[in-house]
Amino acid sequence: MTPTDTQRAAMDRLGIQAEAGDWCWIGKIPQPPADVLQAAGNPRLRPARLPPLSMIGMVLGAPFIPLLILLRLLSAAEEAVKRSLDRKEEKEQRRAKEEEEKRRDAAIAQQDLDNVFDGNWHGDAGQFLLRWYSYSTHHERMLLATREGIVLAAPPRRVSVGREKRMQVVARLPASEAILVDPFSGEFETSILLIRFRDGSWLRVDTEEVRSDLHTYLLRQPLPDN
Repeated sequence: MTPTDTQRAAMDRLGIQAEAGDWCWIGKIPQPPADVLQAAGNPRLRPARLPPLSMIGMVLGAPFIPLLILLRLLSAAEEAVKRSLDRKEEKEQRRAKEEEEKRRDAAIAQQDLDNVFDGNWHGDAGQFLLRWYSYSTHHERMLLATREGIVLAAPPRRVSVGREKRMQVVARLPASEAILVDPFSGEFETSILLIRFRDGSWLRVDTEEVRSDLHTYLLRQPLPDN
């Protein structure tokens, strides 16, 4: 496979030969039981807040929010008009897409993938999740699939710009400990991937792109044993 710009930047920065890669993030970490939290050393469970310069940018941009809302409403109205004028074939395509999205959402709920992990704090995934923001307070990770396993990279602290220039390796998971899995094996176009650990526990990550380079890479690999 030809490296993408994302992979190439990561490989150049980190000196890692990756098979595939993309930026990803996790959902909100639920509050662990008190004994679990204490045993882990009371780790950070949230990313750091936006840097001051980013906060200033948000304040300066606040007056434009009503305009953005108006533009969204106009766009929604325009879309509704277009739908009412759709030909029969286009309506059938849209209906099929909506049914596909319903099947996808049902599959996500059935496998409990609307949660950030499998729920077992004593499992490998739960223990790794407890350390997630101890490795880096940035809200995103560059996830790289290598021949040896999984590499996660990020800036040590949260940044608003320049994440590629500041990132460094924050965690390595050898293939003997964890593998990357598309839970739907390409059936649905989603941003969901699982880091599945050897004890069967799992952690959900969402890639920046739907059907990312990582999803495409996994489609080329043999299906993992259950």
